[in-house]
Amino acid sequence: MASVMEAYERHINPAAARLFRLMGMGSTAVRAEGCYVYDEQGREYIDFLGNFGVLSLGHRHPRIIASVLEQLNGLAQTARFLLDKPAASLAEALAGITPGDLQYCFFCNSGAEAVEAAIKIARLATGKSGFIATINGFHGKTFGALSVSGREPFRAPFLPLLPRVIHVPFGDAAAFEKALGEDPDIAAFIVEPVQGEGGVNVPPRGYLKEVEALCRQAGVLLIADEVQTGLGRTGRLFACDEEGVVPDLLCLAKALGGGVMPIGAVVGRPAVWEALSDHPWLHTSTFGGNPLACAAALAAIEVTIEEDLMGHARQKGDWLLSRLKELASRHERVIADVRGRGLLIGMELTKEGAGGWIISRMVEERIIVGYTLNNPRVIRLEPPLNVPREALERVFAVLERAVREAEEFVEDL
Repeated sequence: MASVMEAYERHINPAAARLFRLMGMGSTAVRAEGCYVYDEQGREYIDFLGNFGVLSLGHRHPRIIASVLEQLNGLAQTARFLLDKPAASLAEALAGITPGDLQYCFFCNSGAEAVEAAIKIARLATGKSGFIATINGFHGKTFGALSVSGREPFRAPFLPLLPRVIHVPFGDAAAFEKALGEDPDIAAFIVEPVQGEGGVNVPPRGYLKEVEALCRQAGVLLIADEVQTGLGRTGRLFACDEEGVVPDLLCLAKALGGGVMPIGAVVGRPAVWEALSDHPWLHTSTFGGNPLACAAALAAIEVTIEEDLMGHARQKGDWLLSRLKELASRHERVIADVRGRGLLIGMELTKEGAGGWIISRMVEERIIVGYTLNNPRVIRLEPPLNVPREALERVFAVLERAVREAEEFVEDL
C-alpha cells in the first residue's frame, strides 16, 4: 500500500503534496486533543491554525463527542418526512442567541453552502439580481460564493461568474454608498465583519453600523458572513454584536459544528424568510440539518456560552496582540503590521517569502500556523478559544525567535 504522501501525490493533489514536502509538513496526523495534534511518530504539535476557525472548542471536546455519540445511538440521519428534534432545537437556540429579530434557519453543510443559500434567498426576497461585496472578501469557492469573493486569482479561471457583482474596498462606507447609486438592481451587500482570508482586516469603528443604515435606506439586504467570526472568535458571540448590527441574513459554519461535525446555517429575519413561504422546497440540502450535526452544534453553543469562550477570546487575544505589536516595533524590517480582534489575529510581513520561511520554521518547532488565503504575506493565528496559557506563551516564544532569525536575511527572501 502506498504511503499517505504517495497517495496524496497520485490520487488527491500533487501540487499540494509538493508544497507539504517543501515546507516540512509530510507527517501524518493520527490523533488530537484540545489544542494538540499527534503524528504517526508520537510527536506533539500545537495547533494554532484550528482548521481556519473550525476548532474554536479545540479537537474532540468531550461534551461534543458525548452529544454526537448519544445521538448516533438513536437517530443518525433524518427520516426526512418525520420531524427531527435536534434540528428544531438548534433552530430555536440560534434564534435565541443571534442579533435582533433573526428567527428562521436553513441548515446545510459548509460556509460556502450557507453563502449560496443566502444569495438565493436575497434574490428571491427582493426580486433583484445584483450584489455588492468587498475587495479581498472571501465567501467560499462554489460558483455563487466565488462570484461575491474579492480575490481575482481565484475568480479569473472561472469567468464569467455571476453578473452584476460590484466589489468595493472593505471598511469604506463612502465607497459602498457610491456603489449603491450605480445600480438600482442590488439585492444585497455581503460582508464579513472582520475579513479573515483577506488578511485579518478589521474595519474602522462604526463601519458596519453605517453600511447597515445605508442598506435600510436603499432597500438593500445586509448579509453578514460570520462563517469565520461567529460563535465567540472575536470576543463576542457574533462579531456583529460589537456594533449592535442586525443583518437580514447571517451565515454561519466552521465553529458551529463544535470541531466534530460539518454544518452550516443561514439565519434570517421574518420579512426576508416570507419569500420562501410559498416555496418550501425551493432550496434544500440532503444532509443539511442532519441529527448528528445538529446535536454537535447544540452542544457547541452550550459550551461556548457556559465556558465563556468569548471572554477567553478577548483576554487571551488582548495579551497575544499586545505582545505581537511590541515584537513588531522591534522588528520593522520583518513585520509590517499586526491586527486582529479576539483570537483572530494576523501578522503581516514585509515580504511574502518571509511568511513561508517563518511558517516552515514554526513547523520545525511543531507549531501549526498558516497564511491567509487572499493575502499570503499575513500569518494567521487562530487557536482554540480555550487554548491553555502555556501553549500561548510557547507559540509566542517560538514566533519571536523565528522573526528574530528572519531579520538576518529578510532582504534575500
